[in-house]
Amino acid sequence: MVTLVLIRHGQSLWNAENKFTGWTDIGLSEKGIEEAENAGKILEDVAFDVVHTSALIRAQKTAEIIIENNKKSKGIPVHKDKRLNERHYGSLQGLNKKETAEKYGAEQVHIWRRSFDVPPPDGESLKMNAERTLPYFKENIIGDLENGKNVLVAAHGNSLRSIVMFIENISKEDVVKLEIQTGVPRTYVFENGIFTRVN
Repeated sequence: MVTLVLIRHGQSLWNAENKFTGWTDIGLSEKGIEEAENAGKILEDVAFDVVHTSALIRAQKTAEIIIENNKKSKGIPVHKDKRLNERHYGSLQGLNKKETAEKYGAEQVHIWRRSFDVPPPDGESLKMNAERTLPYFKENIIGDLENGKNVLVAAHGNSLRSIVMFIENISKEDVVKLEIQTGVPRTYVFENGIFTRVN
């Protein structure tokens, strides 16, 4: 029986400012650093064998803080890949969400943010995000789990939403309502090809 822990990065500076971040490489806020430290304390006794993270600094720093706080996982490999990046918000990146709603209408912004297959202008839908995230998950992360490795995945709200949709068999209608909080570990055990959530 092996363990998979998914964690959304701690709060970023742009999360705190209510901005669309997407692929913009923004660091953690002070609150985000605290969230990562708290997650590290929760996970301090999990003997991780490998980390997978996105190409973005907020996810990488979250993973780094967790491993620094971990008693059993020093010097383990960290794989960084842009396929685990947040969905690309296109022309909305850097814009304040409230101001964007005032400009385009709250209903339109809600559709861009929460529909499964409608992308924002010049950006990715959740469906498009899943189409790049899930092949990486199936090939690399499940591969590690099948080899008996405990895995930490530090990524983003939407790339993790895609993964959770797959492993919990959530419909495309329901996945858009799934909230993944910053800095809160989501833990599964993996046995005989089956994921069971334990928190």
